[in-house]
Amino acid sequence: MDTTEKLEEAIAVLQQLGLKEYEARCFVGLIRLETGTAKKLSELTEVPRTRVYDAIRVLEAQGLVEIQHSSPQQFRAVPLDEATETLRDQYEARVERLQNTLETVETVDNQDESPVQEVWAIAGHDAIENRTNDLIEDATEEIVFVVGDESLLTDDLLDTLEAASDNVEVIVGTLSESVQDRIRTAVPEATTFVSGLEWLGTENPTENDTAVGRLLLVDRSTILVSSIVPETREERAIFGVGFGNGLIVIARRLMAQGLIPVRDPGS
Repeated sequence: MDTTEKLEEAIAVLQQLGLKEYEARCFVGLIRLETGTAKKLSELTEVPRTRVYDAIRVLEAQGLVEIQHSSPQQFRAVPLDEATETLRDQYEARVERLQNTLETVETVDNQDESPVQEVWAIAGHDAIENRTNDLIEDATEEIVFVVGDESLLTDDLLDTLEAASDNVEVIVGTLSESVQDRIRTAVPEATTFVSGLEWLGTENPTENDTAVGRLLLVDRSTILVSSIVPETREERAIFGVGFGNGLIVIARRLMAQGLIPVRDPGS
């Protein structure tokens, strides 16, 4: 990635964090300058000079830019660590405000009866990991989790499994002994095993393979299955609740392939 691409990426991220385009361009421009006038900043960023002043006023109000009231005025960005911390605080405050607001929104009463069985699709690694963690945290009896791709076994997920193991039975299957050892260290109370489902892995995919990333069964009633496209590493999942006992038994027996016989759910 060359310098121009890096600058455009930084500007795009700043816009995603709430800055308008000219504000983002001026801030990035000032990061590159020790100090700068409106004229110099306009030449560097290609932001019209009259709009530079508007952008600087907004950036100053947000604590991202300092102004020296000389003639001509001089501008400079606050230290980068300070700027990123300010942006982080502002972003988190917006998210918290959004959550508080939406929690108070009145729901529309739906007269239609909800189906007994529900299956939903969800996409994106972060969203799937958040759903996985939520399901694990809500478990009251048992968690059966099979890891098909080691990259999905994040520290956050391990912490969630470790916390859950204090109250519920946690059973974790892996495709290799090295990953099993890692889980044993992080979640000592869990029952671990090397899964007999070797075909789940993404290590040696064929050209058109879509490998299973994670299999999760919570309280024998809720299932989450994710798949990963090896070339793009894109993760997608289906999430289901309210399945009949027969399907749950089959799913649990399948997921537990490789578990020691005495713990086999069919025994």
